[in-house]
Amino acid sequence: MPIAKIIEVSAVSDKSFDDAVKQAYSEVSKTVRGVQSVYVEDFIYEPGEADAGNFRVHCKVTFTVQNSGDMNS
Repeated sequence: MPIAKIIEVSAVSDKSFDDAVKQAYSEVSKTVRGVQSVYVEDFIYEPGEADAGNFRVHCKVTFTVQNSGDMNS
């Protein structure tokens, strides 16, 4: 039976909340295998100068943990 682990990450985009979520997934998937889901916990807009703000998301990323027998394959 697989075990799942959850980590929390934060990502930011100057384009959209959707892009920030995609960036969070992209960065996590570079070092974590078996990502099952990305749950967005918070959406935060950080206003900037001249309508140039940032879209920040705080996410919980769920991934499966491999047992030692799976690591050799």
